[in-house]
Amino acid sequence: MEEISRQAADGCTLHATVTGEGQALVLMHAGGPDRESMLPLAERLADRFMVVLPDLRGYGRSVCKDPARHTWDQYVEDVIGLLDHIGVSSAVLAGAGLGSTITLRTAAAYPNRVRAAVLIGVEDIEDDEAKEAEIRFLDAFAARVEADGIEAGWEPILAGFPPVVGAMVRDAIPRSDPASIVAAASIGHDRSFRSVGELAAITVPTLVFPGTDPRHPTALAEEAAGSLPNGRLAAVSIGDDLRTAADLARATAPAIREFLTGPVASAFGTG
Repeated sequence: MEEISRQAADGCTLHATVTGEGQALVLMHAGGPDRESMLPLAERLADRFMVVLPDLRGYGRSVCKDPARHTWDQYVEDVIGLLDHIGVSSAVLAGAGLGSTITLRTAAAYPNRVRAAVLIGVEDIEDDEAKEAEIRFLDAFAARVEADGIEAGWEPILAGFPPVVGAMVRDAIPRSDPASIVAAASIGHDRSFRSVGELAAITVPTLVFPGTDPRHPTALAEEAAGSLPNGRLAAVSIGDDLRTAADLARATAPAIREFLTGPVASAFGTG
């Protein structure tokens, strides 16, 4: 494995791990964990792909304590800067939760840089009322972290998520900077999409794994897969039967591998 770091245009130092050889696959973690949550999945794909595992801005080693620097546009530019840094014109993008939203936003903004997309649990796309509720939810989380630490911030939340989410979040806490986690929660004040219908503009081949919790609802994944012109719904969902990052890798890797190396691969040249 190779460790890389680079300076973003705003001066933030961003870190990533690279493993394997072949077509570039950027594999992005969810909000809360860091890149290590994706290592078991990367290991299952590294025989066919050069898998790039970034610590997203605000998480793990990519410390960013300024709330104003946590926006969807900035996250997209971080991905494009990473592709430029490793010297590739385009890549497959894959992500869980937060990483899935960054994948979609990047595919919408830079379709020529994204060969295909894999979404592992799609974050909810809220109406105005639900968006206000999300802002209150994340502001309250940030206040708990600021007052009592990251573990206290997550404690009342994790029971509502599948066990694998709790395992990955708890594993990452010792490697996380509390002030950076507080700043990252400000993403709630930005808006990723206003409606599922906006996804119709994203034309890259996309594989969608349904979530099963209120923040990654199954119905949304189904609607998203139907709205994406080249969307495909995976048969595997991210549910209570998955308890560790290794479980997540075992469950999702076969479908990802088939999607990226099977017949659909001819559409984006990774076969």
